[in-house]
Amino acid sequence: MINFEEELERFKPSLEVEAVSDAIVKSDLTDMTDIMMEIMKEIKEQ
Repeated sequence: MINFEEELERFKPSLEVEAVSDAIVKSDLTDMTDIMMEIMKEIKEQ
């Protein structure tokens, strides 16, 4: 059976949409666009 009091104690709210967006923008993640741009840059330099 679910112990609601225990679940409420362990509850951690998720980030709001804006906070998630800011966290994603601030992180330095390489995506496929970055990889393709780097490959194109290397090809042009050759």
